[in-house]
Amino acid sequence: MNASADEDKKEGDEPSDGRAEGIRRHLTIVDNRVESRDLFVGTRDIIIVHGRDAYRLRLTAQNKLILTK
Repeated sequence: MNASADEDKKEGDEPSDGRAEGIRRHLTIVDNRVESRDLFVGTRDIIIVHGRDAYRLRLTAQNKLILTK
């Protein structure tokens, strides 16, 4: 999505694929590394889509990661 399209969006609008607009995250990738704190902004779980499969990556109360299909 380009910057002008972002500016035209109003609160409550949904993307054309039907998903509700979520939290924006800025991810920095250095040498194939992503900081987990950048993924878990405002949430304790995220969905990772790989092909046709969806996986849930969850941050536990003990600060561990669990990936489930």
